[in-house]
Amino acid sequence: MKENSSQKIELPYYLRITTILLSLVLIVVIMQAAKSVLVPILIAGFLAVLISPFTSWLERKKINPTFSAIISLVSIILLVAGILYFFYSQIVNFSSDLDGLENRFSELLSSLNKFIERFSGGHVNLSVYKIKELVFKQITDNLNVLSQGVIATLGTLTLAFIIPIYLFLFIFYRGFIVDFIKKLFSKKHEEKVGKTVVKVKNVVQKYIKGAFYVICILAVLNSIALFSLGIKHALLFAVFAAFLNVIPFLGPIIGSILPILFALLTKDSLWYPFGVLLSFYIIQVVESNFFTPRIVGNQVSMNPLMTIIALFIGNFIWGLAGMVLFIPGVAILRVIFDQVKGMEAYAFLLGSVRPKKKYSNIKGKELVAKLKRKKFPDNEDRN
Repeated sequence: MKENSSQKIELPYYLRITTILLSLVLIVVIMQAAKSVLVPILIAGFLAVLISPFTSWLERKKINPTFSAIISLVSIILLVAGILYFFYSQIVNFSSDLDGLENRFSELLSSLNKFIERFSGGHVNLSVYKIKELVFKQITDNLNVLSQGVIATLGTLTLAFIIPIYLFLFIFYRGFIVDFIKKLFSKKHEEKVGKTVVKVKNVVQKYIKGAFYVICILAVLNSIALFSLGIKHALLFAVFAAFLNVIPFLGPIIGSILPILFALLTKDSLWYPFGVLLSFYIIQVVESNFFTPRIVGNQVSMNPLMTIIALFIGNFIWGLAGMVLFIPGVAILRVIFDQVKGMEAYAFLLGSVRPKKKYSNIKGKELVAKLKRKKFPDNEDRN
């Protein structure tokens, strides 16, 4: 009886696959249902990890932990408020030119109508006003969808108050939370768990700080490009495109469309929108190959396949918030998988693809020469 009780029961392969798939479906359903709870907790958690070095520095200066947490919270709030005020003031200035854009759009459509009539050999029933109303209706609808997405991401007014509360509590009880995570595991794994927590903290800090630095660099480069081309409201388009860079692949494309369309409507030559497209493309190539790898680091980066999958899954589960939060979330999973025995393959799958080193002919010749020297040392002495 003892031998039978000690034997492990192994499920068939198809039952294990079914169990895993059902578990994944259940996790997705729970995450969708608990979006209003999980999203503010994750946002507050990431911000708390980001500001924790500043809080620790304040505490080392003999400032009370409560006041240190309050100062850190106020710093984050002031930063976010400053960014929101900047966009509000820029959008107010931009709204004053909407009438001129509408008139310019009418002129372009009239020219297009005449061009089609001239080269089609007959009259084309192309109503300028209908097309104008349709296009501006689509723009209005898309703005409504975008505003709804932002509202859905930030939640209600109550949610705007709950995130600072979560943030303050995470900052104040950060040591208590780390101790709780360590107590979840046995004492023999305590050191490994502590190292994993530190690595996760470093990944989050590197990602958020690196993304902020990249946003600042892109805002400057985009502004220089747009100002040099004489594009009005260059600062708004430049900073907006820089912030959209947080969403890999899709963000830069969306960020470049607005200044290209604006240049098309406000400038008389097609060289201006082409110049905007070319400058944004060059900036994006430099950012993806130079700035991000050196500022953010390889520890946070993922291969494009996993990045796109994470973006689509995040959008499916949490919408715009999921597209932003899932990238650092997957980077955290990569660190955890790397520390758990048997999960190293999944960490490798989520990581960046590094090209295999190929030895050049010169290095190969040097290696052969060294081997010959080791094998025949007498010949070298004779020479």
